Amino acid sequence: MSVIQVQGLRSLKGEIKIQGSKNAVLPMMAAAVLHKGTTVIHNVPRIQDVFCMLGILQRIGCDCRLDGTTLIVNASTITQAEIPEEYIKSMRSSIILSGPLLGRTGLAVTSFPGGCSIGQRPIDLHLYAFQRLGAVVEEKAEKLIVSARTLTGADIEFRFPSVGATENALLASVFAKGTTVIRGAAKEPEITTLCEFLNNMGAKIEGAGTSKLTVMGVKSLHDSEFIVAGDRIVAGTYLAAVMAAEGNIFIKGIRPEELSAATTLAERMGAELKTYRDGLEVYMKGRPDCMDVVTSPYPGFPTDLQSQIMAVMASGHGTGRLMETIFEGRFATAKELRKLGADIMIDGKRAIVHGLYPLSGNRVTAPDLRGGAALVVAGLACEGVTEIHECYHIERGYEDICRDLSSLGAVIRGME
Repeated sequence: MSVIQVQGLRSLKGEIKIQGSKNAVLPMMAAAVLHKGTTVIHNVPRIQDVFCMLGILQRIGCDCRLDGTTLIVNASTITQAEIPEEYIKSMRSSIILSGPLLGRTGLAVTSFPGGCSIGQRPIDLHLYAFQRLGAVVEEKAEKLIVSARTLTGADIEFRFPSVGATENALLASVFAKGTTVIRGAAKEPEITTLCEFLNNMGAKIEGAGTSKLTVMGVKSLHDSEFIVAGDRIVAGTYLAAVMAAEGNIFIKGIRPEELSAATTLAERMGAELKTYRDGLEVYMKGRPDCMDVVTSPYPGFPTDLQSQIMAVMASGHGTGRLMETIFEGRFATAKELRKLGADIMIDGKRAIVHGLYPLSGNRVTAPDLRGGAALVVAGLACEGVTEIHECYHIERGYEDICRDLSSLGAVIRGME
C-alpha cells in the first residue's frame, strides 16, 4: 500500500483490538537465536518489520514459520553470524541481533546504515556493552565485527537509558560467565517483557522494570512459548485518532498502565477516559486543548507518540509546545502538517503549535513510521480528502491502519 486517502470530519465509534507489540516482538525474535531448539511466540503482529526480521533469521540458518499470528522459530542450526547488509539498511533495529549472535557464536558482523563510520552514532552504547563483556570491536571494509572467545559478566553503566543498547546488553550477557549488572538500563515495558521472555526460556534475570538489571549467566536455554502483549504505541495512535476525530471508542487487548503518560495528557487535553484491566474507553467531545509536552524515556511521554500528539494539537484549541528530547528528526512531520493548514513553528528541539480546526485536506508524504500515522490522524480532522503518499513506512508498524480505523467509522482506504 503506497497511498492512503482519508475523508475527514467523521466521528469514531466502536471497539478495536490492538495488535501485538512491534517493539516487544522484534527483540524476542532476536532472542530466539540464543536457544538451540524451538521457541513459540503468540500474538505476533503481521507487519513489515516482523517480515524483515523473519528474513534475517532465515538467512542466518533458522527455520521459521508464521502461522496466522503464531511464530515458530527453530534455531537448532546457525549457518552464519553476519546480518545481511540489505536488512540493516531497511530496518536499523536489526542491530538487536548482534547481542544474541555474539552470545551464541562469539561473533556478530553487521554493516553501517548508509556506510557511515562509528564516530558519534546511536550504536556506541551497544558497542560499549559488548566491550565491557570482553568482546573486541573492529571496523573492516565498512563492516562492524564484534568477536569474543569468551564473554564474562561485568558491570555495565549506561549514560543514557537506551532501549536498544539495554536489549543488546541483556541478550549478550545471558551466556556470559558469572554475573552482569546493567545500571542506567531503560525501563520501557518492552524491556520488562524481554526479561520475562528470557526467564521463560531459562535465563536468570532480576530487576525487570528498574534501572538496574542483574543477569546471572547460564549455559543453555530450553524450548518455550510466550504471548506478546498489545502494542502500546498503536493504542496511543488510536487514542490520538479519536481525540482528533471526536467520538467514543474502546481500545482492548492492552495494558493501560503502560500508556499512563499518554492517558494523563489526553485527560488534560479534554478526553474522558475509563481504564479497565485490559482495555481503555475514550470519549472525546469538542476540540482538544493544546498543552505543553516533553518527550522522555519511560515512564515519561514516549517519543513514538510525539508526532501523533502534534497532529492532535494542530487541530485543537489554543497553543501548545512540544519539546523533543530524544529524536529531533521527529519534527519532519511538521512540514507535512503545514500542508494541511497547520500552524506549527519549529525552534530547535521545540515545536510551537497553534490549534486550528478544521484543517484542510491535501496531498502529503509520510516521512517515517510514526509521522505517517500522525498524518492519518490529522486527516481525520481535515475538511475534504487527505492523500498520504509513501505509506510503506506505516506498514512497518501497523498491520492495517485503514482496516482498524474503518471499523470505527472512519472513511479511509489504501491504494497501491
